[in-house]
Amino acid sequence: MARVVGVQIPDQKKIRIALTSIRGIGHALSARILQEVGIDPEVKTSTLKPEELNSIKEVIEKKYRVESDLKRDTMSHIKRLKDIGSWRGSRHTKRLPVRGQQTRTNTRTVRGNVRKTVGSGRKVVTK
Repeated sequence: MARVVGVQIPDQKKIRIALTSIRGIGHALSARILQEVGIDPEVKTSTLKPEELNSIKEVIEKKYRVESDLKRDTMSHIKRLKDIGSWRGSRHTKRLPVRGQQTRTNTRTVRGNVRKTVGSGRKVVTK
């Protein structure tokens, strides 16, 4: 398997799809990177030359935030919201939905109220 930015990307997939296994790279950004480097998006990852992989690595490292940098940024944004005492920060602290979703009927698993499915209600009689 090829390794790009510390992530193993699948060999049997097209490079356009394989790059999306990196956190922070979606379909559109993957296509833009390949166009910039000049690689056909329909080529399988296993058929790429090491020089082509290196050029992809260089473009990603220089221009885009991916993997741990992206996670660190996200965590710092959430920490800032908690520190200033905003509503969104308090929702993050309580591990509840942040963007206004209802919680009365949904988000049971987040709140810890997991209900088990019940059968017909009849107990099995043992002899």
